[in-house]
Amino acid sequence: MIVTFSQLAKNGRKRKLRKSISPRLVGSPHKKAVCVKVYTMKPKKPNSAIRKIAKVKLSTGVKTLIYLPGQGHSLQQHSVVLVRGGRVPDSPGILYHAVRGKYDFTYKESFERRTNRSKYGTPKPDKKN
Repeated sequence: MIVTFSQLAKNGRKRKLRKSISPRLVGSPHKKAVCVKVYTMKPKKPNSAIRKIAKVKLSTGVKTLIYLPGQGHSLQQHSVVLVRGGRVPDSPGILYHAVRGKYDFTYKESFERRTNRSKYGTPKPDKKN
């Protein structure tokens, strides 16, 4: 549609609104949450695994699904976790991750992690000669 100069002078141009990719965090990078239910689910078609999922109630009062990254966890109902944005592409409806190593979501894993430590909240391993 063609816009005339007089229409622009009267109304101006409208900015397109950007939709948030993590709307339930309401503009903040992280939110504290309490687990309502912890369970597993299977991913979409070409993939096969058992994804660890938790239904949590955010500090804003909204309930949402989050993914529990890493190997193993000891989360159960009423556990407190820190939630960040980041979807799981092969699991529909999961747009958030739990932050490892904060509150009740510990970083203990079955092996010592040397790379990708920040994703899983693992401290730097000791130097052994």
